[in-house]
Amino acid sequence: MDDDTWPDSRYPPTSARSTSTATDYNRPSNSEEHSPPSTDERLQHAGADLFYKFERRVEILNKELRDFANSSHQLGSSVGIVSSASRLQERLAKIMFLFRENAASLFPRKISRNPQEALIIPNINVMERRPEWHRRPSVPILQERLDLEMLPTQLEGLSKDVGAFSNCLNEFQEFTDEAINQSMRAFESDLMYWASCLYGYKNQFRSPAVQRYAHDLTSEIGAHMDNVTVALSIFIEIGIPTIWFHQQQATKNLLNVSTLSIFFGLVDATLLQYSYTSKGNVLSNSVNIFWLSSLVFSIAGGVNGLLGLTWKQSIYRSPLHRVPWWVLVWMKGSPLVFLVIAVACFSAGVVLFTFSSGQVIASLGLISISGWFALERWTFSRHTDQKWLEEVIAEALNKLADHGVVRAHRNTIQWCGKRIAVTLGGFSRLLGWMTEARNFKGVLPFVGARYPSVGVVSTENPGSSDSHKNETASLDASDPRRRFRNAVRAVIKLQSATRSPTRPGLPRRDSWWQTSLNAKPETSASPVPDARTFVMRGDRVATAIDQLKALELSQELTSHQALVRHVQFSANGKYLATSSWDRTAVIFRVGESVTPHRTLVHVKGFVSQVAWSPNSRALLTRFTRGIKLWSEDGVCKQTIDRGKNVNSVVWLPNGQAFLSVEGSDVVKLVLDSYDLGQIRLSNVAVTPDCLRLVGLGPTVPSATGPQPTRHTRVEKRIVVYNMQTKQKESQTPLFDDVRDIVMARRSPVVLVSFEQAAPQLWKLEIVRDRGKRIGETTLTSRLDLKHTFVLHVPTAIAGSCYFGGKDEQFVFCGGKSGDVHIWDRETAALLRYLRPPNLLELRDLMCISWNNSTDDPLMFATGSQDGMVRMWTTATAHSPSGSSTERE
Repeated sequence: MDDDTWPDSRYPPTSARSTSTATDYNRPSNSEEHSPPSTDERLQHAGADLFYKFERRVEILNKELRDFANSSHQLGSSVGIVSSASRLQERLAKIMFLFRENAASLFPRKISRNPQEALIIPNINVMERRPEWHRRPSVPILQERLDLEMLPTQLEGLSKDVGAFSNCLNEFQEFTDEAINQSMRAFESDLMYWASCLYGYKNQFRSPAVQRYAHDLTSEIGAHMDNVTVALSIFIEIGIPTIWFHQQQATKNLLNVSTLSIFFGLVDATLLQYSYTSKGNVLSNSVNIFWLSSLVFSIAGGVNGLLGLTWKQSIYRSPLHRVPWWVLVWMKGSPLVFLVIAVACFSAGVVLFTFSSGQVIASLGLISISGWFALERWTFSRHTDQKWLEEVIAEALNKLADHGVVRAHRNTIQWCGKRIAVTLGGFSRLLGWMTEARNFKGVLPFVGARYPSVGVVSTENPGSSDSHKNETASLDASDPRRRFRNAVRAVIKLQSATRSPTRPGLPRRDSWWQTSLNAKPETSASPVPDARTFVMRGDRVATAIDQLKALELSQELTSHQALVRHVQFSANGKYLATSSWDRTAVIFRVGESVTPHRTLVHVKGFVSQVAWSPNSRALLTRFTRGIKLWSEDGVCKQTIDRGKNVNSVVWLPNGQAFLSVEGSDVVKLVLDSYDLGQIRLSNVAVTPDCLRLVGLGPTVPSATGPQPTRHTRVEKRIVVYNMQTKQKESQTPLFDDVRDIVMARRSPVVLVSFEQAAPQLWKLEIVRDRGKRIGETTLTSRLDLKHTFVLHVPTAIAGSCYFGGKDEQFVFCGGKSGDVHIWDRETAALLRYLRPPNLLELRDLMCISWNNSTDDPLMFATGSQDGMVRMWTTATAHSPSGSSTERE
């Protein structure tokens, strides 16, 4: 295909790409401006962007906490929440410092370190506005040095500070918001879970793998911070005004009680000036005693009311549920009780004074009103707020009406009352008709009149009565559901208008780049090989590119009727085994063409995996709760029922036994078993010397320990286990969801497959364990990240990733859309990107396998959801442009 007719400008022609690739390996570019960024540079950019996004989230949360503290100063009993917010800001500053240190170790060319002296208590800066003699120097948060090993401790401390802040919010009983409580509880729980996970990597926080995992946690922590920030903004806008309003109402009540007490005290003092001269009889002495008592209780009520008012408005007072009951009763109840006693004494004195002065009617009125008040209180206590005094009186009159004479009088009164009510009703209707006919004759609505609907601007004068009447009629006649929708819409618009646009309401986003970090982040630049090595690598990669150019779709096999779940070539390359959800596994014979050899029928369930032995003489097929052992000729040798779900089966490299992966257990059938602890294994791989196995999968949280919330990712780990000592030698945290792990046959490297990210190549190193005593086994193992392979285009990975080629010099994976990536294992360079000729026919690729027995021809097979098995080879000499498009 010519350059001018290339259909997609994103993928240059094969000749241009191969030439440019060879040139890149043989001669480094002299200008970095026009060359595309390297893989390491892209990863540095991605990691730095994630950190700066986390830093912005922390800054926004700090600003919200500062605004919250400033708004809370006007509330009573706010010293606890202000102090809690200040401690939370201090903790966030420490966390930010540690995460910056971690990111600076991973991305030294993009992120700089900050000195610890820059960590200052946030609220100390307020002192700078005070006079010179009141100022204090800035106080560091910690006198000791912060180290990355303190990250689990700081996360646990942040969890406690978030819990304390949430408890202080809940102490304001005037306003509770379940959304705020849920976001705070979720953040607290996840922080404790992450801290418990990181405690398992003590003294390993200088390891790049642990640093990458800690760095990727910033996306999850930042998402929680966004939720807390939004919740705080809502609390500032709604909660604090509500709390302030309730506290002001309580303050006004106490102020009113104090004012009335002082008023009655003044009245009592004035009356005593006129009555103290009257002595000598019982009534006069009683009047003086009652008014003097009223004066005393009025003063007591006023003083206690002012004391309670001061206590209510104090920011240092304890919350109500933390105050002893007798203090609370005295502060809240004593002013009112004293006022009631003062009013009672004053009323008693007034009654006696009017009675002694001959004013019988006035004294009876005061006695009646006082009696009504007393009876209301008695009714409330007697019937526990179930009846009013009027109902009690009515019941008493009904009981009295059961007597004959009283009943006759009652019926007469009721009949007269009904007649009077009917007469008054007739007069009122007549009066209303006359008034309406006189005043509103000219404004009666006419036929066909249209009233303005809700939301339509009226052309009438806004101040006219006609316009107001039409709008009212339209509102009354409108649908209640429409009015409700309009009200909800108005509330939403009001909230959106009043909320600050800088406050985040961002959705949660998962980190997609975590598995794409360079192997040695401590160095500021990648090591540059010498010229000879550079030329050798360039020649080898150029040769591989030329070989892969000839790959094309050569054959399609239709032996399955349902989804093909797994495919695998035998070690000698003579057979290809496939498994399908049609409950069959098929053995194909590989020659000049691929032909069906045997069909293996399973009656107990879907066949999920096939696994050839290292000598190619035995085949394992795995179904849900069992394993079958077959010969190369399709004869079933043994059926093994396990009684539990089997996740994977793996042959030992020597071919003498195989492993069954079942939850956190790895069973060596049928000789031994290994427990890898709190981990749900996805798969395991065995080293060529059969001494160690490497397993990976999500961890299983302890039933008694911290639990992650529903939206939080569970920690994933790679565990290296010594099968001789039956001990774990090392464990490495991973952030993304893992799928599979494959061990190379001749070298100690493992390939890790992820659900949504590109594969990673890890090197298993045997090192000396300095923690062992003399005489004990001093060798242990650890994993170091060697490469992260970068996808040419975002692709949904289908199945596992594998090594390819006779010397396993390739790494390849398939996408669900049918595309295939092939990389060089040593340099992680993308050698070829294959796209199917018909995307509609080859979509939903499920699995892929490479024939590692030979490189002449190159061959791999793919299985699809439609049950088709497709063979790709370099055997024919046709131009690949007619069947696929590629990218080197």
